[in-house]
Amino acid sequence: MSRHIQVTFDAHDPKALSSFWRDTLGYVHPGPPGVDLPDGADPLAAWDDFLARLGVPPEQRNTKSAIEDPEGHGPRLFFQQVPEDKVAKNRVHLDVRAAPGLAGEERMAALEVECDRLVALGATRVRRVEPAPPFENGFIVMTDPEGNEFCLD
Repeated sequence: MSRHIQVTFDAHDPKALSSFWRDTLGYVHPGPPGVDLPDGADPLAAWDDFLARLGVPPEQRNTKSAIEDPEGHGPRLFFQQVPEDKVAKNRVHLDVRAAPGLAGEERMAALEVECDRLVALGATRVRRVEPAPPFENGFIVMTDPEGNEFCLD
């Protein structure tokens, strides 16, 4: 039997980092439990209101955040606030499949377009690895706004 997974990120700013990954992956922030959000409502604002009604102090309202695949296929991503900085390379990273079915220069051009979009969202480009068939299709190494490495693949 297969298992569902949740990927957890340590973060200084869970709301901002979850928003970056939401926009990167096309995910959504779920609403608070028991709250029906009308179409177009901001789930992050709904969470702020929900936490305020529960008496959570403002300085504790950005300690956690989550995003989900709106189609229910991908893993849930959870972001938890930690005080320490990231000090070493990730031991696990995400590969964002941004050019499925493409090869060669067409693939790399699609990756470059996505790279530019993510840089505008706050990512940093690290390096490009060129295609070297048959074993390497080419990819772009990037970091998210808090320095977590990922690849456009």
